[in-house]
Amino acid sequence: MEKLTYQEEEAMLAIWKAGEGNIKSFMEQMDTSLPYTTVASTIKNLEKKGYLGSRLLGNTYLYKAIISEEEYKKKFMGNVVKEYFDNSYKELVNFFVEQKKLSARELKEIIEMIEKGNK
Repeated sequence: MEKLTYQEEEAMLAIWKAGEGNIKSFMEQMDTSLPYTTVASTIKNLEKKGYLGSRLLGNTYLYKAIISEEEYKKKFMGNVVKEYFDNSYKELVNFFVEQKKLSARELKEIIEMIEKGNK
């Protein structure tokens, strides 16, 4: 699975949200002012990379994600932890704490989730 560019990720988020659709329907889900042709090129690239499948309905192509959002998150979050945090989720959490992106209350909630998951 190839890493996506920011623009491709933005398109995939719209596709996962919309489900099957055409380029125009995906553009309606995106918070962008990119021209139609740019989004169409991005969609074609995603299809070439194996993230999307397509079918012709009349004279319009409909696209659908082949890779789920969950599969993508698993693959690339694992890579982020491996490459930037020495394969340590503890270091990842510590990073967010140091950046003041994670409060003590949120940490307690995370601990509770972990404890519930281990039962």
